[in-house]
Amino acid sequence: MTANDRCQGVTSTLSVIRLVACSTTLLIMGISAMAWAGHSAETRTDALPVLVELFTSEGCSTCPPTDAMLEQMDTQPLPGAQLIVLSEHVDYWDHDGWKDPYSSSSATDRQKEYVRALGLNTVYTPQIIVDGTSELQRGDPERAKQQFQKVLAAGKIPVRITSASVETRTPAVVRGRIEVDGNFEKNNADIFVVLALDHAESQVLRGENGGKHLRHVAVVQELKRIAKLEKGKNVSRDFELKLKPGTDPANLRIVAFVQETGPGRVLGVALRKL
Repeated sequence: MTANDRCQGVTSTLSVIRLVACSTTLLIMGISAMAWAGHSAETRTDALPVLVELFTSEGCSTCPPTDAMLEQMDTQPLPGAQLIVLSEHVDYWDHDGWKDPYSSSSATDRQKEYVRALGLNTVYTPQIIVDGTSELQRGDPERAKQQFQKVLAAGKIPVRITSASVETRTPAVVRGRIEVDGNFEKNNADIFVVLALDHAESQVLRGENGGKHLRHVAVVQELKRIAKLEKGKNVSRDFELKLKPGTDPANLRIVAFVQETGPGRVLGVALRKL
């Protein structure tokens, strides 16, 4: 049994994980050619926000093309959609020659929660979850476009990050305020706030990507649940997130989203860069 087979949360063999990962990468690249090519980087004011979560790792050789795809999603929205992306680096590849400096057990735990909620077989990389309800996996680009159309048809509740600023004390913190309208149909939903690096780079020395210079966008540093949302009740809540030592305050973005407990459907999401 290889080191990857023993990684926590991975129940299939490494060959199966790589097969699924390659299928995912080919699909995403196909979506790129069909759905994003030629679109303006400007977001229409009537565009609905859609949360796109990528579970990735610098130790995975099939991840870099999808990391690049996520960066393209971040700058070239689909018609009618504002794609708000998050790069969540899992830690179960860290035992295969390279420890991803952006990896965390919390990202792995969140991916496992999606596997349970969506009835999937196992975690793998790269895996993209759209609005908490579906994964972009095997299939054709047209089917993937239909997934986005379904998400947009469901509508969104308003989420606003009304303030966000960095206090450069020791330790440095980001403080802000989030407002959410409570006009939604179900009772159980959670409000999350995410602190992410706007951009990140690594020179990988070992492992499957040894010798490669990798680029990432919207790299999650902390994902924190700050409140519950009850039906018919608006929420206005302050938040505080600690910065890791050495973090450049100019290289940060805040993402706030409301998600049905489960995890389930993302009801609303907002982005603010610092």
